Amino acid sequence: MLFEKIEERDVTRAIISGFMTDFSEYAESDVIIVGGGPSGLTAAKELAGKGIKTLVIERNNYLGGGFWIGGYLMNKVTVRAPGQELLDEIGAPYEEYMKGLYVTDGPHACSKLIAAACDAGAKILNMTKVDDVVLRENNRVAGVVINWTPISAMPREITCVDPVAIQAKVVIDGTGHDAEVVSSLVRRGLMKTRGFGAMWVEKSEDAVVEHTGEVHPGLIVMGMAVSTVYGLPRMGPTFGAMLLSGKRAASAAIDILK
Repeated sequence: MLFEKIEERDVTRAIISGFMTDFSEYAESDVIIVGGGPSGLTAAKELAGKGIKTLVIERNNYLGGGFWIGGYLMNKVTVRAPGQELLDEIGAPYEEYMKGLYVTDGPHACSKLIAAACDAGAKILNMTKVDDVVLRENNRVAGVVINWTPISAMPREITCVDPVAIQAKVVIDGTGHDAEVVSSLVRRGLMKTRGFGAMWVEKSEDAVVEHTGEVHPGLIVMGMAVSTVYGLPRMGPTFGAMLLSGKRAASAAIDILK
């Protein structure tokens, strides 16, 4: 077996061309999802599957957040009913540990969820950090200001890399407890948050899904960012609410787009 004859420049040009084509096209999207964890990937799957132009921004070089590694670095993740219905949708195998509580392999389920979002048509922008928001009339969120993640780790005195901005009709904050997009509005005095509370799995999961939705014109919160905004308990390494919060966020975004 012999590979086709190509040169190093061809590989470089293919990478640059493909990336820049996508980057240019998604400089304006219908929905920007900040955070590629289980909520973000679920929302991306739902939105892109309906033909909505969807971009996921992730600050790390991997997707899935805690859904990939589980609790205490043990890569089994738990899902409470009815969250297992999402696992059925993406074809991720799981076992019933006890009534209403299911266990799945994190890497397997996460890989299935990533594939489902990508197969639906969502685009992913890795190693990208949100620095700020784009605001329009009445302080409506109309996009985000982004930079490469490694830039934030460099000493300020030796780097001055200006960020760029991308726009969207709706922005969804799925950045976990940090609530990074919401924090941009807090710094500008446009929002207040209460901070997440102590762990209480049963109460937290129901409350997170219930409170998922628009918190500021053009901005939706989902997942554990919801806990930070509303002062809800944390939930630890169980992910049913994360998945269902992503579904609810997608539904909220569709309502706004309509």
